[in-house]
Amino acid sequence: MNADTQPAGHRPFHVLFLCTGNSARSILGEAILNRIGHGRFHAFSAGSHPKGQVHPQAIALLQRLGYPTRELRSKSWDEFAAPGAPQMDFIFTVCDDAAGEVCPAWPGQPMTAHWGVPDPAAVTGDEKHIIAAFRDAYTVLQRRIELFSGLPLASLDRMTLKRRLDDIAAGQNADA
Repeated sequence: MNADTQPAGHRPFHVLFLCTGNSARSILGEAILNRIGHGRFHAFSAGSHPKGQVHPQAIALLQRLGYPTRELRSKSWDEFAAPGAPQMDFIFTVCDDAAGEVCPAWPGQPMTAHWGVPDPAAVTGDEKHIIAAFRDAYTVLQRRIELFSGLPLASLDRMTLKRRLDDIAAGQNADA
């Protein structure tokens, strides 16, 4: 089995991107993986203290790049720890605040990694600088997600997989 196939009857891998506000970085991660994952992954996003709305620049960037945005919303991570929620296989924190918080108990012991990305929503200045910050965050996440989605998940033991996920965050080649 290669990195692009699943065992017969296996559901897509569920991946949750976490950030504090769930308005920018985690939303970008969700959208990117749902596109790149080609049905192999089903991505979600959430926040520990969700803002309640997706940042307008995140929506604008995704729309310019041809992503569907209608279903994207800012939501609490509590939705994914509740009974009946999809069981996560992977959880990636994309902001330092969320990485340091006490997370809910996730059913099934998902693999976790911290993929910190500078917060584009915190950038001030003119619109050109803000747009560039969102594009930079998108580029970092896209590259990490491309590396992740190319991993031969079925052939990696848990320790090797964890090392590869951490290597992706450190900007190292995940195939090393």
